[in-house]
Amino acid sequence: MVKEMAMRTIGAMMAGGLVLAMPAAAQESREVRYDLSFPDAAHHRAQIVATFRGVPAGPLRVQMARSSPGRYALHEFAKNVFAVTARDGAGRPLPLTRSDPYGWSVAGHDGTVVVSYTLFGNRGDGTYVQIDTQHAHLNPPATLMWASGFDAAPVRVRIVPPDAGWTIATQLPAVAGQPNTFAAPGLQYLMDSPIEVARQEIREWPVGEGKQRYTIRLAVHHDGSPAEVDRLAAQVKQLIPQHRKLFGEWPRFDQGNYTFLADYTPQISGDGMEHRNSTVVTTPTPLDGTNAGQLSTISHEFFHAWNVERLRPRELEPFDFTRANATPSLWFAEGVTNYYGPLMLRRAGLTDIDNWAKATAGALNTVLFSPARRNGGPQEMSLRAPFADAATSVDPIAPDVFLSYYSYGQVVALALDLSIRQRFPKRSLDDVMRNLWQTFGRAERPYAPDDLRRAVATVTGDAGFADAFFARSVVGNALPDFTPLLAQAGLVLRAAAPQHGWIGAGGVSAMPAGVMLNAAPVPGSPLDAAGLDAGDRIIAVNGGPITDPAGWTTALDRLTPGATVAIRFARQGGEQQRSVRALADPCVEIVRVEATGGTLSGKQRTFRANWVDE
Repeated sequence: MVKEMAMRTIGAMMAGGLVLAMPAAAQESREVRYDLSFPDAAHHRAQIVATFRGVPAGPLRVQMARSSPGRYALHEFAKNVFAVTARDGAGRPLPLTRSDPYGWSVAGHDGTVVVSYTLFGNRGDGTYVQIDTQHAHLNPPATLMWASGFDAAPVRVRIVPPDAGWTIATQLPAVAGQPNTFAAPGLQYLMDSPIEVARQEIREWPVGEGKQRYTIRLAVHHDGSPAEVDRLAAQVKQLIPQHRKLFGEWPRFDQGNYTFLADYTPQISGDGMEHRNSTVVTTPTPLDGTNAGQLSTISHEFFHAWNVERLRPRELEPFDFTRANATPSLWFAEGVTNYYGPLMLRRAGLTDIDNWAKATAGALNTVLFSPARRNGGPQEMSLRAPFADAATSVDPIAPDVFLSYYSYGQVVALALDLSIRQRFPKRSLDDVMRNLWQTFGRAERPYAPDDLRRAVATVTGDAGFADAFFARSVVGNALPDFTPLLAQAGLVLRAAAPQHGWIGAGGVSAMPAGVMLNAAPVPGSPLDAAGLDAGDRIIAVNGGPITDPAGWTTALDRLTPGATVAIRFARQGGEQQRSVRALADPCVEIVRVEATGGTLSGKQRTFRANWVDE
């Protein structure tokens, strides 16, 4: 997640070897320091002092980011900054001029500008800030004001924890001899380095071989016991060698370590966010020994240490903190990662094939029944990320506009992997990932969308196959027949509940009288054909009143294929009624052939072992 010279320069910056275009004297004179304290943590506030030294003559522009590494929409972090003041190196007050919502201009300085401000933050996830009496969960783009022209200036960050028992976890290297002080080679690495300040438990262990030896750190802020953290650490130790096995080597972790910043507390929001040498993983669900949700996020985000952080789309370089950043390759960057995250868990023996198949079928159903898929392929959905990636608008987004590149890319990756294995038995998507890593990721050379197609052509030796697949299923929106593809592994794709009636309804919300449809019905479904839409309030089914979501669910559960149901609903102050004829539920499931009473052949057993049991 970088701006100047992209990710491939970060290693050189961390080693002090980056040569920049500006004059050496100007470089050496510029430096940035941040001092963070939390005198009013109970009200979710931090006090921050940003000091810029070596400021050239003329006004200095200081501002908050509008976007954040790993996010693709605008988030306007300036909205939570207030009580901004400035002074010069001698402590004299300086005037602040504000001509836009995002920053300030400071004039009349003496070469030093000290900006003080108060920051409010009460959302803990991979993007925002949460400050309370339990922790300070800090994502730098949402936390730190930065100055134009200081992108390459070295940075120091000093943190004053509100409690002596709190520790600090971050990928930023500590500054020797300066307690609670950390360094960054410039703005880009700083902005890519989340920080957790809390009472947290640390587990660490070595990985690697030869010259590739690193330390993996697990920093956990939670309300449970040390034994629960030990169990999670053992699971992560079991999991992550599968990631290394796939790519053939570990990434080069700067400073020799990689840190999981894990927050499992009731006030946190569920999320995961990748960074160059760390990742944020959060969920309000506590550790329970199984840790299914936590491990799923950990597996996905650790895969990003290769795919996205180093094997990186060209369009995200340079990363610009002043605008939305998007790429047509998010289906690959996020969707393929979404495919491999659960697969790594399965290969590590941390989940069984039935649970893996259930989750895979869930993604397939999401894609098959999305109204947006008819209006765009995975590349197009990737470019629509700024409209959907935690973005908010007053007007509702059309259901036909966006299908998540996570699930869409996951399903396309499944199709590509199984299609390669079918036509080229000695090759797989694993080989494509290794080829891309060796060609682009290892050297941190950004790739273009066509490079993905070329990698498939190189691995398979069949450019026609690669061209056709990408034209149909990446640029286009067609999907192959998954039945024969899954059958290779002795997996059966079948209707999940053919005896159950289906009308195409989504979720509902409780209303004072009835329930409201939260989303438009599935396109082409009986409810869609009857003209019902999101926002309609269901009052009765077959004359029986619907008073809550449970009643609506019960009415739907009673449906059988071919049954006709009378639905009474209210819209814009008037009541209407429609007769709807239910179809057989089209949702699919994936099950082992053995579970259907069939027999797994030796060929299918070998295929399955090489794919999901590797």
